[in-house]
Amino acid sequence: MTEERSTELDQLLAEQIAYYRALAGEYEDHALPFGGGDELSAALDAFRPTGSVLELACGQGLWTRQLVRYADEVTALDASPEMLAIAAERVGSDRVRFVRANIFDWVPDRRYDVVFLGFWLSHVPLERFDSFWATMADCITPAGRVFFVDDGYRTADELVEGESSTTVRRRLNDGTTHRAVKVPHRPAELEQRLAACGWRVTVTPTTSGPFYWGAGGLAHRTGPLRNAGDQCAGS
Repeated sequence: MTEERSTELDQLLAEQIAYYRALAGEYEDHALPFGGGDELSAALDAFRPTGSVLELACGQGLWTRQLVRYADEVTALDASPEMLAIAAERVGSDRVRFVRANIFDWVPDRRYDVVFLGFWLSHVPLERFDSFWATMADCITPAGRVFFVDDGYRTADELVEGESSTTVRRRLNDGTTHRAVKVPHRPAELEQRLAACGWRVTVTPTTSGPFYWGAGGLAHRTGPLRNAGDQCAGS
């Protein structure tokens, strides 16, 4: 990646954070008009996220409440203090530690039994997919597991740079707009991309709506973990 492109991505990701900070008070107004959420919740229940759990981009704590039913402890990260404040009030558990952090700059200081991503993976630029999953490898124990839920839905109005671009424009209730990343992953292709990064994850689409979930872990632990800047094999 060129230095110019890296700077452009940093600017885009900063705008994405600004969008979610501004969105905090009206988040539920922008929910997708599709069914499928119950399937995602049931899949997470079946997965049983026990032990120590790390949640990335916890938002308003919707999924945090479900995680804490099973986990001994949850560390919930988000870049938006507004979202974290809502989540802390909503969850109300002393077994949850809320941390403000930009996930792309954050460095884990311990390992967890489970890492959970709730509608976050699609906001990771493809250029940083490899390094993101290398960081994920540094987050989990040798037998650690990952679970994510997400969607690939984008409206025609959002596609200001065309359908081939992963940059979208989101509009708030007051009419202001922000750019964000939205990668329309397809389950089979996402499985292959993860496999190239050394992960064995099964990605399952819901029977209704544009949603999917993924569950799995590292395919092997034959050597030292990659540094965040290393490239995945085959990428």
